[in-house]
Amino acid sequence: MKTELLRFNGAVEHDPAIDSWMKKHVGELGAIARQWFEVMRKCGDEVRELLHDGCPVACLGDAPFGYVNVFTLHVNVGFFHGASLPDPAGLLHGTGKFMRHVKLRPGTATDVASLTRLIDEAFSDIKARVENGQLKNVLRDRLRM
Repeated sequence: MKTELLRFNGAVEHDPAIDSWMKKHVGELGAIARQWFEVMRKCGDEVRELLHDGCPVACLGDAPFGYVNVFTLHVNVGFFHGASLPDPAGLLHGTGKFMRHVKLRPGTATDVASLTRLIDEAFSDIKARVENGQLKNVLRDRLRM
């Protein structure tokens, strides 16, 4: 069972447009977005980034795995294949076929270890999808855990 991966043209090692985006988002919400996008950037040397639909996106090459976005009262840390990620802490929200996100609010405690683990899992997941090219392999590996 093959699945087509979402691909974005124009992902680069460090996108200046993301720096500009971050500068526009000041205060606590901007700080939260910067903190978690930095975690995505540090997933590996192969991480690339771009601004897509108005928010910073982290990719493995041209295949996206995560994003951040600032809203009026919260920040979303999102995952393009979040529906298939293990989430024992129950952080993920959403009902879409693929995408899920974590809502972070200023003044509310964040489960740093669990969110960091989700980001690492999202990166590992996209890496497996890119290398294997098959959704079936990724799901089979998840069931073995």
